[in-house]
Amino acid sequence: MILLSRPIIWLSLIVLWLLLNGSVAPGQIILGMIVATFACWAALPVVPGKARVRNIGTVAALVLAVLVDVVKSNIAVLRLILSGRTARSAFVDIPLELTDENGLAVLACIVTATPGSAWVQHNSTRNVVTIHVLDTADVDAWAAEFRQTYERRLVEILQ
Repeated sequence: MILLSRPIIWLSLIVLWLLLNGSVAPGQIILGMIVATFACWAALPVVPGKARVRNIGTVAALVLAVLVDVVKSNIAVLRLILSGRTARSAFVDIPLELTDENGLAVLACIVTATPGSAWVQHNSTRNVVTIHVLDTADVDAWAAEFRQTYERRLVEILQ
């Protein structure tokens, strides 16, 4: 069952096992299969369900927005460093409409990939995310732009 649900991960773990051991002896292959099977079985409780993408056009718009924001953020962080100005950092609590596990994971990756921001925590009972922002003059405007740019699109794509 585990082999059928995630065959690429299972095979990748076997190959990784063989590479780490530097041997393709039959005993190592069998041991690698056992370790890969156990690892896949142990990971099942934390594997999210499959995502159902509902709007491909919005995916393209989201990817473009992320790329533009990553470039803008790199420039903004560089300017802050070169100017010597003290950063106006803040922890921003943002209530989310997004509840899909895959969407939350994508949102966390976007925040982490964007310089000047870091995903701090997600309170699943209140569905609020806390993000550390390196430099912002207006916390409320930053949160509103975040929700409009990223969360709204992820909701449209996944929910």
